[in-house]
Amino acid sequence: GKKGAVTVAYGALAARAGLEALKQGGNAIDAAMTTALAQVALTMGAPISYFGIMSLVYYDAKTGKTHTMNAEWNTVAGETEPLTIPGAIDFSSTEALQGKGEPSGRTALVGGFMKGVEAAHQRFGKLPFASLFDPAIHIAEEGMPVSEMLDGIFKFRDRDIRRLPETKATLVKPDGSAYKTGDTFKQPKLAATLRAVAAQGADYMYGGAWGEKLVAAVQADGGKMTIDDLKNYDVIWADPLVAELRRGYSLRTNPAPNFGGFSIIEAQNLADAAGLCSREHWAKSSAQLKKALEITQLFGISMFPKEAQAAIYPGIDFGNDARVSKEHAAALWKQIEGGKTFTKWKRTTPMHSDDVVAVDAEGNMAAITHSINCVNWGKTGIFIDGISIGDPASFQQAAIAQVAPGARLPAPTETGILFKDGVPMLAFASMGAGLHQRTFQGLLNVTCFDMDVEEAINTPDFFMPSTDPKTGETTLVVPDGRFDHKVLDGTGYAWREMPLSEARLGGEGKWVAISRDPKTGELHAASHNRNNSDAVAF
Repeated sequence: GKKGAVTVAYGALAARAGLEALKQGGNAIDAAMTTALAQVALTMGAPISYFGIMSLVYYDAKTGKTHTMNAEWNTVAGETEPLTIPGAIDFSSTEALQGKGEPSGRTALVGGFMKGVEAAHQRFGKLPFASLFDPAIHIAEEGMPVSEMLDGIFKFRDRDIRRLPETKATLVKPDGSAYKTGDTFKQPKLAATLRAVAAQGADYMYGGAWGEKLVAAVQADGGKMTIDDLKNYDVIWADPLVAELRRGYSLRTNPAPNFGGFSIIEAQNLADAAGLCSREHWAKSSAQLKKALEITQLFGISMFPKEAQAAIYPGIDFGNDARVSKEHAAALWKQIEGGKTFTKWKRTTPMHSDDVVAVDAEGNMAAITHSINCVNWGKTGIFIDGISIGDPASFQQAAIAQVAPGARLPAPTETGILFKDGVPMLAFASMGAGLHQRTFQGLLNVTCFDMDVEEAINTPDFFMPSTDPKTGETTLVVPDGRFDHKVLDGTGYAWREMPLSEARLGGEGKWVAISRDPKTGELHAASHNRNNSDAVAF
């Protein structure tokens, strides 16, 4: 199409809602925010939340400028001992994934999703603010069928969602039985809350009546959040992090306090240092696949203290300015090539999220990633008037301890816009535990191997490797039936194929993108074909 396009990682119906916003005269921001709001309603706020987090990269065609918006977590100002916040999760069993220890209000953080929706619309939107909420309100009021995936989420959290009266009234049938596949699930309290936000703005949540209820609920569970934590929340607008890649391609992505942007650029520069672009594709070459694996494993180093970074890679500066330089990549690749592989770190961050990319007829491009940043509602299972409150602090104690109380928590999201010869040609977003691996592969498929967005997504991809918590040994993970076993054997690593039914919690990454032909204006949207995703255009 030429008039507009929307692609999502999940929520096909939400993508249709975003496309309708474009058809009604909205622009890329209107479409992206309408889609994101609908996505949360469609998933009952389990993997994504109206009190979750969002990062945005936006290209404004009128001015030719790219803007970034950070609406990520703020820590709680009164939380001065974050290392004692209860909770932990791991991937060894379903029970461990549900969370360990007693539920605690201290595991809640201050999310910026709704502030982000409002701020993005105020700055760039065209449609009336309230209209962005119409599809989500319709879904909440009229109800939706419980899918197999939602049925599984209800089963996974059955015990936790019965702990608090409001959550039980929201997520359990009046007769006490669980919702199951085929049932109609309605969210009347959520519809009322969304109508209030549509009419009064985000302040209804950040200091208003809803916010007071939230603070009371969190404090009743031992949390330290106050109304000032909500009132003091602001999104951060910033110029993008810019990197020259290869063959005339350049990238605009989120700067600090996000660390995902630095990780993308570092990995792309390492790909050049390792010669990944000038030889056979890693899906066909063991040597190239081994290099790609070793490069993408470095993502975890962002979460390590400086002392640990220096001990692993002596003499390498991992400061933000250094990480985006080609000299840094060349020196780092020498050490990796010499045998210093970074494959012992244990996965600690579950990334339940969603992506939206929207492009309009004028060439405006919006790419967002948003998330509840915990596993399906979280162990606390707190609901406030239909909105889910997760437990993202239950596994990020160390990261919280590295910032001042009340400050912004760094985020790993990798969202951006790719330029060719100075002209924007592709907007992308990624999600999942393997988001770094997926972004790395998607960008190289386009910039090195001349693939269009559909080919870039459909080419065999590897996931985030799995690490045995007892031995620290890393295993290469790939989707079932996509790689030649000889190629996998040739890496020298242990490997396993994963059925797609297990992939979402098994290290899979999702990458969605829309390309725009600068000469014709033709839009090409693509998403994966693994579950309820969609790419639509007109």
